[in-house]
Amino acid sequence: MKLSDFDFDLPEALIATRPARPRSAARLLLAEGDRITDGVVGDLVAIFRPGDRLVLNNTRVIPARLFGQRKRGDAIAKVEITLLEPSADHWRALAKPLRKVQPGEVITFSDQLAGTVISKTDSDLTLAFNLTGPDFDAALAQVGQMPLPPYIAALRPADAQDLDDYQTVFSKTPGAVAAPTASLHFDEALLATLAAKGVQFTEVTLHVGAGTFLPVKVDDVTTHKMHAEWGEVTPAAAAEINATCAAGGRIIPVGTTALRLIESAAQSGQVEPWRGTTDIFIYPGYQFRVTDALMTNFHLPKSTLLMLVSALMGKDRMQRIYAHAVREGYRFFSYGDASLLIP
Repeated sequence: MKLSDFDFDLPEALIATRPARPRSAARLLLAEGDRITDGVVGDLVAIFRPGDRLVLNNTRVIPARLFGQRKRGDAIAKVEITLLEPSADHWRALAKPLRKVQPGEVITFSDQLAGTVISKTDSDLTLAFNLTGPDFDAALAQVGQMPLPPYIAALRPADAQDLDDYQTVFSKTPGAVAAPTASLHFDEALLATLAAKGVQFTEVTLHVGAGTFLPVKVDDVTTHKMHAEWGEVTPAAAAEINATCAAGGRIIPVGTTALRLIESAAQSGQVEPWRGTTDIFIYPGYQFRVTDALMTNFHLPKSTLLMLVSALMGKDRMQRIYAHAVREGYRFFSYGDASLLIP
């Protein structure tokens, strides 16, 4: 498999910079076997069956994009920081411009919040903040911006509306620097209607990292090294999923993050309680253990996420699905429309 096998032409006009309102009004492409139909997310009420179990990622996006100043002598320079992941009392982060930032420098973000550069590599740096715990969370909420994906940030800056738009209605556990975007289509009303029909829900946690946006740089995709992300499947969540499998219900992850997590936890053939980091890379040829279908947005050309959905549906079929989506004007990427993929 070559990287070029997962390329396609996407008009820039199809890149969504704002989500549909209400959330469930986004368009939905249903691909079941070789059949493709067009609808809206609200149609899921008719599509899902009693006994189906949706797996939801309850991670919460933190306002990880910060703008600060560093001082060297009498000179003051601006620095943009994007937090990636915590490590003990420190944070690994991206910086612009990284080249000019040096270990030992202090970056000031507000009267309350500052960070000292502990170390630096060719790609990122490590910061020690002056605040920890709830004090850090409060200060970050005051000055941080939502870390919109690069393809949206290139078209417009983040604003107050994104604090709500780029967060799922069931987010609970802070730690992600990117949203599980398929879940953005669900609102409280849709969840309640699905529950009344007999659709069941299981929550898991995978803290989505900025690595989800990193391009694949190798031509032979099987040699690509995936980024690692922290996740947890509780004993209760594992038991719920396994019980649904045993009863003949369908397991439907909402988003590639939920899928990657439960497949990581199911290497034995059934889902086990699981806590730690996963760098699972799913591409055509992968044998799915528990996933019966997937709800997901439309992904970047040449991305690992496009490889994942191609593994589920077949590469040729995904090419037809994406050609249909482009032809019919579906909105792409994080704030875009949804697809429900049923092999």
